[in-house]
Amino acid sequence: MLTVIFAVVRVIPGDPAQVLLGTFATAEMVAEQRAKMGLDRPLLVQYGLFLRQAALGDWGRSYHEGHPAFALVLERMPATLELAMAGIAVTILLSGALGTLAARWAQSPADRLIGAFSLLGQAVPNFWLGLVLVIVFARNLHWLPSFGRGTLAHLVLPTVTLSVQLIGVMTRLVRAGILEVMHQDYIRTARAKGITERAVLARHAVRNMLIPVVTVLGLQAGALLGGVVVIETVFAWPGLGRLIVTSINNRDYPVVQAAVTFTAMIFVFLNLGVDVIYGYLDPRIRYA
Repeated sequence: MLTVIFAVVRVIPGDPAQVLLGTFATAEMVAEQRAKMGLDRPLLVQYGLFLRQAALGDWGRSYHEGHPAFALVLERMPATLELAMAGIAVTILLSGALGTLAARWAQSPADRLIGAFSLLGQAVPNFWLGLVLVIVFARNLHWLPSFGRGTLAHLVLPTVTLSVQLIGVMTRLVRAGILEVMHQDYIRTARAKGITERAVLARHAVRNMLIPVVTVLGLQAGALLGGVVVIETVFAWPGLGRLIVTSINNRDYPVVQAAVTFTAMIFVFLNLGVDVIYGYLDPRIRYA
């Protein structure tokens, strides 16, 4: 992960020293600035120093801000987590309800309508959807703010934009999972005991189809942290994604490396958390 991040950052066109000093800087000034940044050393030497600093928890200082890069990442992380958690919460609530309803009334007009909504949600690009929502609800209707962070109203449009695609994926997965388990023997046994259909769905069907749903949700939750880059740019949300975009434009290597590494670490721990949850959802996995 660290190797890929180091390599990708350095193939971004543009010289960080030239970007920092501006277009009117002389070659001597640029060379002096590159030496201060350590960019005049061979790539292998830079790579070795990068790994050493990463092992020590030192990600360097921002070329433009002058502050420790990791401190800037931590400063922006709460805003990104707020947006990502809101998107996940909305996704769980809506996809769970819609997927269950679609499975309960399979092949009905309601099922077809939910399926069409899910397909449309997966197909619509989130950056386009965000701009449409801003035009309709912020500019024309004046119901919600179009940018910034502060109140609950500021969170609505970014959350909707971020969660629509994931709702489409998870709704179809929940529906397929419930339909699959509804033909199992234990479902027939529960019905034979006289348990109501609602209780069969809630107590038996939903719980036993959660493993694939949790797997995909864990992967998508990690992907949300990458997806917020676009959303935060569209809505001027002061989070980690916007910091990454700004740092890439400024060729601020330390900040980009710290931010992307931190995001990748969260993704890894989310996958670990999903593996742990498996044992609680299905005791057979824990016993094995």
